[in-house]
Amino acid sequence: QVQLVESGGGLVQAGGSLRLSCVASGRIFSNYAMGWFRQAPGKEREFVAAIRASVGSIYYADSVKGRFTISRDNAKNTVYLQMNSLKPEDTAVYYCAARSGPFRSTVVAEYDYWGQGTQVTVSS
Repeated sequence: QVQLVESGGGLVQAGGSLRLSCVASGRIFSNYAMGWFRQAPGKEREFVAAIRASVGSIYYADSVKGRFTISRDNAKNTVYLQMNSLKPEDTAVYYCAARSGPFRSTVVAEYDYWGQGTQVTVSS
Protein backbone atom coordinates (compact mmCIF):
# COMPACT_ATOMS: atom_id res chain seq x y z
CA GLN A 1 0.00 0.00 0.00
CA VAL A 2 1.01 3.56 -0.72
CA GLN A 3 -0.56 6.49 1.07
CA LEU A 4 -0.59 9.85 -0.68
CA VAL A 5 -1.36 13.19 0.92
CA GLU A 6 -1.67 16.35 -1.17
CA SER A 7 -1.36 19.90 0.07
CA GLY A 8 -0.90 23.40 -1.28
CA GLY A 9 -4.24 24.09 -2.88
CA GLY A 10 -6.18 27.29 -2.33
CA LEU A 11 -7.76 30.35 -3.87
CA VAL A 12 -5.67 32.46 -6.23
CA GLN A 13 -6.35 35.17 -8.78
CA ALA A 14 -5.88 34.54 -12.47
CA GLY A 15 -2.23 34.89 -13.40
CA GLY A 16 -1.09 33.77 -9.97
CA SER A 17 0.86 30.72 -8.87
CA LEU A 18 0.50 27.78 -6.52
CA ARG A 19 2.72 24.84 -5.69
CA LEU A 20 1.10 21.55 -4.85
CA SER A 21 2.92 18.88 -2.88
CA CYS A 22 2.18 15.19 -2.51
CA VAL A 23 3.93 13.18 0.18
CA ALA A 24 3.99 9.40 -0.18
CA SER A 25 4.43 6.78 2.50
CA GLY A 26 4.24 3.04 2.78
CA ARG A 27 6.46 1.76 -0.01
CA ILE A 28 9.66 2.68 -1.79
CA PHE A 29 8.69 5.94 -3.45
CA SER A 30 11.41 5.78 -6.08
CA ASN A 31 9.83 2.61 -7.52
CA TYR A 32 6.68 4.46 -8.57
CA ALA A 33 5.87 6.70 -11.48
CA MET A 34 3.81 9.65 -10.28
CA GLY A 35 1.07 11.67 -11.88
CA TRP A 36 -1.12 14.68 -11.25
CA PHE A 37 -4.74 14.70 -12.37
CA ARG A 38 -7.60 17.10 -11.86
CA GLN A 39 -11.36 16.98 -11.79
CA ALA A 40 -13.66 19.94 -12.24
CA PRO A 41 -17.33 19.81 -11.17
CA GLY A 42 -19.39 17.79 -13.61
CA LYS A 43 -16.35 16.66 -15.57
CA GLU A 44 -14.27 13.53 -15.74
CA ARG A 45 -10.90 13.30 -14.08
CA GLU A 46 -8.23 14.39 -16.52
CA PHE A 47 -4.49 14.02 -16.83
CA VAL A 48 -2.28 16.99 -15.99
CA ALA A 49 1.33 15.79 -15.72
CA ALA A 50 3.39 12.68 -15.04
CA ILE A 51 6.97 11.81 -14.21
CA ARG A 52 8.88 8.55 -14.37
CA ALA A 53 10.00 6.70 -11.27
CA SER A 54 13.55 7.96 -11.71
CA VAL A 55 14.09 11.63 -12.47
CA GLY A 56 13.83 12.11 -16.19
CA SER A 57 10.92 11.54 -18.52
CA ILE A 58 8.10 14.01 -17.99
CA TYR A 59 4.88 14.53 -19.88
CA TYR A 60 2.24 17.29 -19.73
CA ALA A 61 -1.26 17.78 -20.98
CA ASP A 62 -1.36 20.36 -23.75
CA SER A 63 -3.58 22.59 -21.63
CA VAL A 64 -0.87 23.10 -19.00
CA LYS A 65 2.31 22.82 -21.05
CA GLY A 66 4.57 25.81 -20.47
CA ARG A 67 2.71 26.84 -17.31
CA PHE A 68 2.96 23.83 -14.98
CA THR A 69 6.06 21.95 -13.87
CA ILE A 70 6.11 18.52 -12.26
CA SER A 71 9.11 17.43 -10.23
CA ARG A 72 9.97 14.89 -7.59
CA ASP A 73 12.35 14.55 -4.69
CA ASN A 74 12.83 10.86 -3.99
CA ALA A 75 14.77 11.60 -0.81
CA LYS A 76 11.68 13.35 0.57
CA ASN A 77 9.12 10.95 -0.95
CA THR A 78 7.46 13.98 -2.49
CA VAL A 79 6.17 14.99 -5.89
CA TYR A 80 5.41 18.62 -6.71
CA LEU A 81 3.31 20.50 -9.20
CA GLN A 82 4.34 24.12 -9.70
CA MET A 83 1.47 25.97 -11.35
CA ASN A 84 2.11 29.39 -12.87
CA SER A 85 -0.05 31.73 -14.95
CA LEU A 86 -3.15 30.12 -13.55
CA LYS A 87 -6.43 30.50 -15.40
CA PRO A 88 -10.03 30.17 -14.18
CA GLU A 89 -10.32 26.98 -16.24
CA ASP A 90 -7.61 25.43 -14.04
CA THR A 91 -10.13 25.38 -11.18
CA ALA A 92 -10.54 21.78 -10.02
CA VAL A 93 -9.69 19.27 -7.33
CA TYR A 94 -6.13 18.14 -7.98
CA TYR A 95 -5.10 14.59 -7.21
CA CYS A 96 -1.72 12.94 -7.15
CA ALA A 97 -1.43 9.30 -8.07
CA ALA A 98 1.18 6.56 -7.96
CA ARG A 99 1.73 3.87 -10.56
CA SER A 100 3.64 0.68 -9.82
CA GLY A 101 6.72 0.47 -12.01
CA PRO A 102 8.90 3.07 -13.65
CA PHE A 103 6.83 4.20 -16.60
CA ARG A 104 4.62 7.25 -16.54
CA SER A 105 1.09 7.16 -17.89
CA THR A 106 -1.68 9.59 -18.80
CA VAL A 107 -4.45 7.07 -18.11
CA VAL A 108 -6.44 7.25 -14.87
CA ALA A 109 -7.04 3.51 -14.74
CA GLU A 110 -3.32 2.74 -14.91
CA TYR A 111 -2.61 4.34 -11.53
CA ASP A 112 -2.82 2.19 -8.43
CA TYR A 113 -2.96 4.68 -5.58
CA TRP A 114 -4.61 8.07 -5.17
CA GLY A 115 -4.54 10.90 -2.71
CA GLN A 116 -7.63 12.58 -1.32
CA GLY A 117 -7.26 15.66 -3.52
CA THR A 118 -6.70 19.34 -2.88
CA GLN A 119 -8.95 22.14 -4.15
CA VAL A 120 -7.52 24.78 -6.48
CA THR A 121 -9.76 27.74 -7.26
CA VAL A 122 -8.69 30.44 -9.70
CA SER A 123 -10.76 33.61 -9.71
CA SER A 124 -11.05 35.88 -12.74
